[in-house]
Amino acid sequence: QVQLVESGGGLVQAGGSLRLSCAASGRTFSMYNIGWFRQAPGKEREFVAGISWNSGITYLAGSVKGRFTISRDNAKNTVYLQMNSLKPEDTAVYYCAAETKSFKSIVAVTTTSYNSWGQGTQVTVSS
Repeated sequence: QVQLVESGGGLVQAGGSLRLSCAASGRTFSMYNIGWFRQAPGKEREFVAGISWNSGITYLAGSVKGRFTISRDNAKNTVYLQMNSLKPEDTAVYYCAAETKSFKSIVAVTTTSYNSWGQGTQVTVSS
């Protein structure tokens, strides 16, 4: 099972930017699609962005499309989430996760399709 560690969270003013990183170790990272999810207090965990194992497919939730981008560097076993034009409603704990099945051609958007999760990193956007 792959181990994931998120970093890069913090406090930023509305309109600012952050770049989150998800560093992986363990099973072959480059075989798996990776997703970013977030969870705000009192809310369910929601899909934010995902990228296929070979970077051929990226998918962004409607709420972040045009503001966030996802990328990966398999040589560094790392996935990035670049977040621009941040809004207070982006405040949440952000998690990265690896899909259960390898070499999938479709990026999953449901938490049940992922079986390896990081510990999360807090992002707070002030107004």
